Amino acid sequence: MAGLEGVEHMRQRGSATAARWMPVSEGEQTLEVIELFGDPTEEEVRLPSRPESAATARRLTQCVVLRQWALSAQTAEHAVLLVSELVGNAVRHTGARVFGLRMLRRRGWIRIEVRDPSRGLPCLMPVQELDTSGRGLFLVDKLSDRWGVDLLPRGKTTWFEMRVSERLSS
Repeated sequence: MAGLEGVEHMRQRGSATAARWMPVSEGEQTLEVIELFGDPTEEEVRLPSRPESAATARRLTQCVVLRQWALSAQTAEHAVLLVSELVGNAVRHTGARVFGLRMLRRRGWIRIEVRDPSRGLPCLMPVQELDTSGRGLFLVDKLSDRWGVDLLPRGKTTWFEMRVSERLSS
């Protein structure tokens, strides 16, 4: 059950239906996003808790997953969608002024974390086909291999992990 410290959720990847994500252009906007906001693979990137920060988090995720880590377009698509959901929850439900974004990679896995100062725990709700809200954690649960919440002395980190194939150099 979500919300217990140290508890993680493991799922087989399902066939969740979601809006199709299209990568942003290969232009300077994508290349400069890390220069503008920081590299979430090196340290936590702090962003203002505003709806428009979700677009920044998506661009950072796309840049890291596709360019730095050279992972598949499908992995990037899923990671971008899921980071958008976690950021949306942090912006809508925590009352925070800022949130943090961090991305980690180890052999065979990626992990993306969103930290906020609220200790309010997210809740995975049952979702019906025609529901127009409340799908965020449902998507995280379906598209990630593991997810969870770590309580901190001041706030929490909500995270997801995905298995990835290591690309062979040619």
